[in-house]
Amino acid sequence: MDRLGSLLLGLGIGVSVGCLLAPRAGKETVNLLNRKAGDGRDYLKHQAEDLRRSAADGVAKGREVINRQRDSLSEAIDAGRQAYRERVALTTGQPT
Repeated sequence: MDRLGSLLLGLGIGVSVGCLLAPRAGKETVNLLNRKAGDGRDYLKHQAEDLRRSAADGVAKGREVINRQRDSLSEAIDAGRQAYRERVALTTGQPT
């Protein structure tokens, strides 16, 4: 059985035993479980939003790095072309 299946099985068994041995009345226990489920849902939403925000930040930083590298490469190519033209001009005696 995979880890998720084991986790869900353990969770189900734990909730079942907890409900059977709970010192509260049925309605109170149901309300408590609903409240805890809502808390868990809110926590997961918050974590998902944090993950989404973090991923968006990572993508933005990646784009910045790529743009800087592209600009550096473009500048290096331009400098190489200029150096080539100057060298050709020197060897042929033509003005730059």
